[in-house]
Amino acid sequence: MTPDAAASTRPEARNPRGFADRRGRDLVAERRLVQRVSEVYERWGFEPLETGAFEYADALGKFLPDADRPNEGVFALQDDDDQWMALRYDLTAPLARFAAQGWETLPKPFRRYAFGPVWRNEKPGPGRFREFVQCDADTVGSDRPEADAEIIAMACEGLRAAGLDAGQAVVRVSNRKLFDGLFQAGGIEDAGQRLTALRAIDKFDRLGWEGVAALLGEGRLDESGDYTKGARLPSGVITTIEGFLSSVATEGLTRGETLEAVARVGGLGEIGEAALTELAAIDAALNAMKVGQDAVRFDPTIVRGLEYYTGAVFEAELLLDTVDDKGRAVRFGSIGGGGRYDDLVARFTGERLPATGFSFGVSRLASALRAAGRGDADAVRGPVVVIVFSDADMQHYLDAVSELRNAGIAAELYLGRAGMKAQMKYADRRGAPAAVILGGDEIAAGQVTVKDLDAGRALAAGVSDNEAWKSERPGQQVVARSELVATVARIVAQARTAL
Repeated sequence: MTPDAAASTRPEARNPRGFADRRGRDLVAERRLVQRVSEVYERWGFEPLETGAFEYADALGKFLPDADRPNEGVFALQDDDDQWMALRYDLTAPLARFAAQGWETLPKPFRRYAFGPVWRNEKPGPGRFREFVQCDADTVGSDRPEADAEIIAMACEGLRAAGLDAGQAVVRVSNRKLFDGLFQAGGIEDAGQRLTALRAIDKFDRLGWEGVAALLGEGRLDESGDYTKGARLPSGVITTIEGFLSSVATEGLTRGETLEAVARVGGLGEIGEAALTELAAIDAALNAMKVGQDAVRFDPTIVRGLEYYTGAVFEAELLLDTVDDKGRAVRFGSIGGGGRYDDLVARFTGERLPATGFSFGVSRLASALRAAGRGDADAVRGPVVVIVFSDADMQHYLDAVSELRNAGIAAELYLGRAGMKAQMKYADRRGAPAAVILGGDEIAAGQVTVKDLDAGRALAAGVSDNEAWKSERPGQQVVARSELVATVARIVAQARTAL
């Protein structure tokens, strides 16, 4: 085969669309985040659960592949028994299957948390991937509003453990039944009309009342010239919705005051009144758990999971100022959410089984923290690098790196074949806090040279003359060989403190 022919058969090194390689800082940030949140969930009595990446496609509910489009929304394949399997779309559908499959043997209610990758066969875009990591916590088998309150309170503590202090995030809570009652009282029975109206209300914070009113009516022409068909609700129902939304537009209302304002509007029907009762019970439980009014607010405009949730819904929002990679201000918005879903398990058993939970995208929350300037603690520090000069002295280098590792210090022996300058550059690129230098002179004198790379960079910034730099050797110290571990340990500790 000619060289040209061989080159033509080589595969192109490329990522599949929507799948990303991640290394170092991103992975460390996500692993630490999951560890911190998992500790909170276990402290609240939730047990870890891990299910397989694949589920039978019919277990994924509305994402069941059509016979003609087996990969619509999910990545599916046909097993050798002709059954369709698909990579899990989220962590909730596997929980529903697991609970239905083993309900007789599970403690009731069943409380679990889970984290892991999920896959969605959707069009990728900026910040939108086909594979990402989620973390969920759910209670299955309790219809008590206190179960919703507990999930909400635990989500608040989890966000604090992730690095968001008081006032830096808020969980907004509502109940889907408020609008169900409003629609019922207004005679709106068509499911499509209700869904269109809810999608319009979901845009309230972005479009304001004028834009929402247009979408509740005939429709709206946006600035780009695109026309969105409206819900075509009767004017009386639109007026009721306007009063409903304006009743909670006042900033600073407590949860109780928000419920009172909504109740005064009226027009919610029996279902809506029941929703207010449920929210009042959630508020009482949150107060009992000392969850502040700023941490959790009632916001009836929250209508997430339009075809999914059956009662209480909640959405966590980042309040910190965030910037993109170019320093431009961006609005990050939602960093997680959840609610009550009482119908998923019924798909398997035919019997309604109450459930409530909270979920966040691990990568998204890590990105939000970084965008808010909270990612420094997850910066990856490389190992201490032991420089190699001569094959004849390899035993000395191996002894040094072993001593450091045995002392719990991450360390590596340089195993390339480059010279001293290139090795120091390598240590710098690895983010090493220190480099260990054992040349012939040091070995003969029973000494070791340790270069504090962080201090060296800081000190070198103030040295303008090359000769002065050579003579001063900023950040470099010579100590007795027996002091190697103690010296490096101090440098590593300082490096950690500086992060």
